[in-house]
Amino acid sequence: MAKTIGILTGGGDVPGLNPAIKAVVVRAIDEGYRVIGIRRGWGGLLWYNPGDPSSYDNCRMELDKLAVRKIDRTGGTFLHTSRTHPGKVRATEVPEFLRDPERPEQYSAENTETFDFTPHVLRNLEHMDIDILIPIGGDDTLSYGERMHQEGVPVVAIPKTMDNDVYGTDYCIGFSTAITRSVNFVHNLRTSTGSHERIAVVELFGRYSGETSLISAYLAGVDRAIISEVPFDPEKLAAFLMEDKRNNPSNYAIMTISEGASMIGGKVVQYGQADAYGHQKLGGIGQITSDAIKKLTGENTIYQQLGYLMRSGAPDSLDLMVAVNYANMAMDLIIEGKSGRLVALRDGRYTNVDMSTVRQGEKRVDVEQLYDVDNYRPKVWHVSDKPMFLY
Repeated sequence: MAKTIGILTGGGDVPGLNPAIKAVVVRAIDEGYRVIGIRRGWGGLLWYNPGDPSSYDNCRMELDKLAVRKIDRTGGTFLHTSRTHPGKVRATEVPEFLRDPERPEQYSAENTETFDFTPHVLRNLEHMDIDILIPIGGDDTLSYGERMHQEGVPVVAIPKTMDNDVYGTDYCIGFSTAITRSVNFVHNLRTSTGSHERIAVVELFGRYSGETSLISAYLAGVDRAIISEVPFDPEKLAAFLMEDKRNNPSNYAIMTISEGASMIGGKVVQYGQADAYGHQKLGGIGQITSDAIKKLTGENTIYQQLGYLMRSGAPDSLDLMVAVNYANMAMDLIIEGKSGRLVALRDGRYTNVDMSTVRQGEKRVDVEQLYDVDNYRPKVWHVSDKPMFLY
């Protein structure tokens, strides 16, 4: 009997997810496997109710070549995504059919307890006849993928995140397109910034890692770059930008800043309720910095938060290539009967590592080698023997 592969995408969407899904499906069908797409990440396995057939189509879908024929032409994920963690479900987010009718009070907003529905997820995998899982995601999605592996489910994982910060691989799907978008937007913004002779502050995604700010600044040739790893002095930054503006024949300056950056003695700007993985939304440090620069210098500023524009639209050719290759690598491992593996790029070569590698360290900017802490600029001078993506 043919084995069934379940595939899901979790966390933030990035360009390259749909090509990866399509490549898995096409290869799997040709190799005699059946494929089920799990909708909304791990949420599909939480909200699937075996006793209620009306829940099935909202949580899963049969994938064949016809279903995925055109999806690689667009960005995002046609399976949709979520930040659900079935092992840590907040009281108010427990599905009605999983609640204990004898204890309705435990599902109130006042209850800060979380619930572990992993046994329910395992039963659902069995009910769907899923033999192997391919989760595509970042640290959070893959951490629960490893939990599934520990529970005895064969898992082969694919790393994605535009921050490129999954430990164990030099490259994650989505990074190249995010950088390409950022560089293009920065260059486009030069026209308005120069026309009005202002200082522009461009805020980029990057929670713990400042890689997107660093590399975008490096490639776009901006004046200053602030990264998540190094708290900054707004007065010092303002003075630098005024100097940059004076030295520019067009009388303007432009900088990038990571959403996870902070001022010296300040805190990272967070808001909203934390998700299942303990993360609040970030964003706003660019506005705060822009306002501070305006107050300190008396100059008019432009604040531009790129945000979701970095992760929208179709993938560039590099993300398309890596996504398809990662998908085929995952299928190679499945065909060979291997599991508990993360496909990866290391030292310029495709490989795979144990899934536990994801939890064995943190992937951050090499500040000493790549960043000028004193001048708030990329310091990418000597790249010999460094990874292609400077991690």
